[in-house]
Amino acid sequence: MDTTRQNKVSRLVQKEAANYFLFNAAQYPGAMVSVTETRITPDLAEARLYVSIFPADKRKDTFDLIEKKSKDIRYALGKELRHQLRIIPELKFFLDDSLDYAERINYLLEKAKRPNTDDAITPEE
Repeated sequence: MDTTRQNKVSRLVQKEAANYFLFNAAQYPGAMVSVTETRITPDLAEARLYVSIFPADKRKDTFDLIEKKSKDIRYALGKELRHQLRIIPELKFFLDDSLDYAERINYLLEKAKRPNTDDAITPEE
């Protein structure tokens, strides 16, 4: 269970990280990066940022670039948050694939609505 302080710091880090990706979009050509969720440890030392990258074909390259630049991103966040936080948390990035999961569910539901076609779902699937 997260404390009030954790929630506030988490939202603050998420907002500033989203602003970073918005204003530095040129560093990630052809991809749109959004921060979908942020979780912070109880000691406020580590922040786990879940990022969603669109389009899917640029996901791996863009995520590798984000991981490579994680120190630069932390530095940029530190410049913005220096008056609100005493210690800037270490950033760990994770790929958020919940949109892909939702898209797959929608596809399967639409496929199930058409039972007379050849590509209908069978109970074995």
